[in-house]
Amino acid sequence: MKIQPDTFSIQDYLNQSFACECGKAHHTSLKHVVIEPDALQKTPEVAMALGAKKVFVVSDVHTHRAAAAQLETLLVKAGLGVASYMFEDEELVPDESALGRLLIALDPACDLLIGVGTGSINDLCKFTAFKTKMPYCIVATAPSMDGFASSVAPLIVNNLKTTYEVGVADAIIGDTKILSQAPMPMIMAGIADILGKYTCLTDWKMAQIINGEYYCEAIVQMVRTSLRAVAENLDKAAARDEQTVGKIMEALVLTGIAMSFVGNSRPASGSEHHISHYWEMMFLHEGKKAVLHGTKVGIGTVAVSKMYDWLWETPVDFAAARQAAQTRSFDTWAKEIRRAYPDAAEGVLALERETGKNSTEGVLRRIDAIEKHFADMKAFAQVWLPKSEEIRKMLAGYGAPVNPHEVGISAQQIEDGVLYAKELRNRYGLLQILFDLGLLAPFATRLAQYFEN
Repeated sequence: MKIQPDTFSIQDYLNQSFACECGKAHHTSLKHVVIEPDALQKTPEVAMALGAKKVFVVSDVHTHRAAAAQLETLLVKAGLGVASYMFEDEELVPDESALGRLLIALDPACDLLIGVGTGSINDLCKFTAFKTKMPYCIVATAPSMDGFASSVAPLIVNNLKTTYEVGVADAIIGDTKILSQAPMPMIMAGIADILGKYTCLTDWKMAQIINGEYYCEAIVQMVRTSLRAVAENLDKAAARDEQTVGKIMEALVLTGIAMSFVGNSRPASGSEHHISHYWEMMFLHEGKKAVLHGTKVGIGTVAVSKMYDWLWETPVDFAAARQAAQTRSFDTWAKEIRRAYPDAAEGVLALERETGKNSTEGVLRRIDAIEKHFADMKAFAQVWLPKSEEIRKMLAGYGAPVNPHEVGISAQQIEDGVLYAKELRNRYGLLQILFDLGLLAPFATRLAQYFEN
């Protein structure tokens, strides 16, 4: 069977293997997805379909009120054993401390883990289920991010945002009555996370053109279908229209399935996510109140799309880029990394030693490829990627932040995000393109000035 993004529903992707023209067979281990009014009532049925006898329910102080307390009652009434743990953190950080607390509380007699929440709860529970080989179900309380169906769990380890391949949830429950009553910033964050696919898919195509990276057109079309479903319903989301919120949740799940088909986050995460992750780490270092992941991704999408706009307008001096590549100093770069990553520099430096993504040889090879294919790169981006101002209007139109300063990100953090966020992952995209071409520093300064105006 072939993937048919324009006609498939989410159910069509489950419990199937797809022979794809990309040469891979795509499959997700996700077994059940229920996104509808009163979906919470079906959770006991789903739990029993997964073979559960005793369930461990994980929530936080917010999601316990929103859904977990009611869920525990439903599970008991259905004859299931129930144990639970509630994080008492007002702002839960998915780090070693939180993970340790969850593992200490986990009842080994349970045979199904149910997380009730969104990003942090989902990542902590997914990682725990993977390590304990326990089936896992997520009950979403807000349509705020696209990790529900993904196969990865981003955690803060040694002060560094680190993504772990952990496998996919067995079931996802999205009760649209609950989702539509989520805090509006969380609904807006989910929309922004989806709109970030404009830049991440552009990054993926650039990596294919320049590096010959694996690229699957069917999966790209899956993500574009999600993006289109959200972009066409922006005006209804602010009114908490239940059907529209359901479509947003479906789009987020579909994007997660696309990630699970590839086995990593490439179809949904590019330079806009790297910048977002860098800002998140800086806020943790400074002890500042966290900003929702999707909110930062939306702002990062404005930033990255603006730099793409500038790239196509810039007369690139490839000879100068080659000369700059041969004169860069690793020691100078490492000194800046220690400044830009005060708590996580050693992890960043270790990644560079392992991957050599900034090596002179690699940069020179990529400069040759960029020069050869620059017209193709530009032609693709100009057809697929909207102008930054258009993306900015989409986000601002439903009240989402579009300027880093709106959420407390400083001019220095804007510059550092552009300069050093790419060092978090060995994943090629716009930030590395600009580094290769010797344009990263001037674009970083220019972007900080752009957001000041």
